[in-house]
Amino acid sequence: MIFNPLETHQEGTEKTYEVVVRPIVVENRITSKKTLPDSSDSKYEAFHPGELWLDDQGQHINAHGGGILFYEGKYYWFGEHKSANTSRALVGVRCYSSKDLYNWKNEGIALSVEKNDTLSPITLGCTIERPKVIFNKKTKKFIMYFHLELKGQGYSAAQVGIATSNTITGPYAFVKSLRPNKGEWPMNMTESQRKFKATPEDFDKWWTPEWMLAIKDGLFVRRDLKTGQMSRDMTLFVDEDDKAYHIYSSEENLTIHIAELTDDYLNYTGKYVRIFPGGHNEAPALFKKEGKYYLITSGCTGWNPNAARSAVASSVWGPWVPIGNPCRGEKSEFTFESQSTYILPVFGDESTFIFMADRWNPKCHIDGRYVWLSINFENSKPLIEWKKEWKLKD
Repeated sequence: MIFNPLETHQEGTEKTYEVVVRPIVVENRITSKKTLPDSSDSKYEAFHPGELWLDDQGQHINAHGGGILFYEGKYYWFGEHKSANTSRALVGVRCYSSKDLYNWKNEGIALSVEKNDTLSPITLGCTIERPKVIFNKKTKKFIMYFHLELKGQGYSAAQVGIATSNTITGPYAFVKSLRPNKGEWPMNMTESQRKFKATPEDFDKWWTPEWMLAIKDGLFVRRDLKTGQMSRDMTLFVDEDDKAYHIYSSEENLTIHIAELTDDYLNYTGKYVRIFPGGHNEAPALFKKEGKYYLITSGCTGWNPNAARSAVASSVWGPWVPIGNPCRGEKSEFTFESQSTYILPVFGDESTFIFMADRWNPKCHIDGRYVWLSINFENSKPLIEWKKEWKLKD
């Protein structure tokens, strides 16, 4: 790869560079059996998980932690625009479009960071992760949610950002950021759990049996009740009745929350549940098949991959039942060196779902790869197997 610095951003004593990647694809450099197309004139006819994926301009696709919305005959892929040597947001959220899911057109930046307003929550240098876009049929608005961390605060803010647009490719206007469900109790938290008096300050150490029991009983839910619940890794899901849900890692990444959105998709109804309290799950991806809801998550090991986890429920509210690692084969214990971000239902084929995952590269974030694999079912459980190359008809 050749990195050409275009802009220099001075932030304190640290210099960061925004770069354009021009991948040079040489035989055997990416794979010993196949050389990927190296110009915008070439066309993909299959998926190549983990390899460079070039857009219509011959650039490696830059849409990490992304999600896809199908609209008027096209798929739109929204994701984090990564830079080379920092995971912070220097640009914003990028959008691509495709009719076949193999070949993608760069539609530009859908949501831009604020470069001139240092007081904006999405000012240059904040953290924007896992953007997802849904369409509201009533308001005719496109709604974007994303995990937002405020500049200079590490991962302590744990907020969700919301932006809207009249057109699918944007530009999206930032509306607000917040912690969800301020002042609201989870529907599946018992009255006795709500009344417990224990606080985080009562524990000298984390991860003890006593502390884990307190976590399961809602230690951090009570702590954050007045400010709203933490929201980090996330996805969105719209059900068949057009009800929308925000699924996010909360309680210091220890518990998944599923929260119902208002009819305009811009607020919360106050209805939400806790899933696997103390289970330490992140990277949630949810889909529905034949009346059943399926959830795929990962453990919490930073940039390093780990084994995927899955669960099933007859209602989005649960109860959710763990059904194990959906991956099978070599490196399945590391989710094929990737982490889930979204499950894509293929339009027009109710039986076809694509597991979308990121293969992170913390040494060069912009060179993160995409691992897309088909989801099959075996004994009513999702099954994901590695394929070096595959097509939708496979």
